Amino acid sequence: MLVLAAGGVGHAMVTGLSADVRRVDPFNGLTDRPRADNGVNFLVVGTDRRDGLSAQQKKRYNLGGSACDCTDTMLLVHLSGERKRASVVSLPRDTYTKLPPHKNRATGEQVPAKPAKLNSAYTAGGPPLTVRAVEGLTNVHIDHYLEVDFTSFMSTVDVLGGVPVCTEKPLKDSYSGLDLPKGTTKLNGGQALQYVRARHLDDGSDLSRMKRQQRFIASVISRATDTGVLMNPVRFERVASTLLRSVRADHGFGTEQMMELGQAMRGFSPASSEFASVPLADADYRAPELGSTVTWDQAEAQKLFEALREDEPLSGPEERAPEPHGTPRVAVPPRGISVEVANATGKQGLGRRVDDELRDAGFSTTRTPSNAPRTQDGRTTLTYDPGWDRSARSLAAALPGAKLVEAPHQGARMKVVVGDPGQRVREVRAPEPGSRPAEAPMRGDEVSCD
Repeated sequence: MLVLAAGGVGHAMVTGLSADVRRVDPFNGLTDRPRADNGVNFLVVGTDRRDGLSAQQKKRYNLGGSACDCTDTMLLVHLSGERKRASVVSLPRDTYTKLPPHKNRATGEQVPAKPAKLNSAYTAGGPPLTVRAVEGLTNVHIDHYLEVDFTSFMSTVDVLGGVPVCTEKPLKDSYSGLDLPKGTTKLNGGQALQYVRARHLDDGSDLSRMKRQQRFIASVISRATDTGVLMNPVRFERVASTLLRSVRADHGFGTEQMMELGQAMRGFSPASSEFASVPLADADYRAPELGSTVTWDQAEAQKLFEALREDEPLSGPEERAPEPHGTPRVAVPPRGISVEVANATGKQGLGRRVDDELRDAGFSTTRTPSNAPRTQDGRTTLTYDPGWDRSARSLAAALPGAKLVEAPHQGARMKVVVGDPGQRVREVRAPEPGSRPAEAPMRGDEVSCD
């Protein structure tokens, strides 16, 4: 979120906003650290601190009780060297690990290395021990540390005007108070907090909750970019000042760093982000005196973190190989791709035929094809917003010979102008629902309903 709050404004404004950030020293005393790599790595932790919430808010959103002073969420965010891609890796809070020797945060006493859950590192030794624990597990150098609490999360969602999420079935969790109908709902800050914190949905695991958090982050990116927050100085200042008043960051993340990232990422879109969870060996490892924990698949996890260190994308090749019988495989299912068809050939009924065939192939067409001026080269064109480039490639796979044309700010709907009188539509094959392994990386424009 700090990255979103750093784009499209002048140095003076960012200087003033940077002064509002509460500072913490997460690298104090750290030695023998992993080497820095190409790109920038952020450790983003969400704590259950709720100091700024009113009694009414706590009651309304089931936030009673006392804070555990631990990390509720932990994300490793890698911004690529060219600042065109953000890779977000969720680290399970119940990861079984061994905390290095440290001083007890409360008593100051020296504590030897001992087995623990990853989220307890914050309780035991604060941000420095948390960074040490994560670097020890991942061998990824942490460049910056950002800490978000309940108050900053809720206020940021509210100043964005709410964030929409979609679900294929009603979601209800009496513990968090979450109660969502089937379909798309725009969540305010309190509802969004319930959505990302809910632990008693689906299989009740923290892994399901991490997937929900990833979907929500993709929705936040989409919301911030679609509404022009980064390009509107007035809206930017409202969002940034709200956020920066209630986060904590390391001393090294100041004005210059915010300006550099913000200017480089003005073209950021959901397609620029990708999400992954650490591959697991055991999702219910019973550790002595710790109860249920999770252990990592070390071989697969190290491949994931090696990709971060090497500044490589996690989500794999852009194109999928065709099926043996000739049906192309696509990354984004047709059902989520909105299409408008126009006929530029003058051939009567062609627009209706292509619209019908695209709908039969699973695409969401308008069912109201129109006419367009004749094309010069006799080719079909597919016009799309670069923010939905992967969806465009899925549609292009169904239209052999079609030419892809970028149209910034067009929005999610694709426009197909049929210029080839013999244009045909072919079936495409998307991954079956539920066939993607939980830990498989996924891009922001591939995120589907919960």
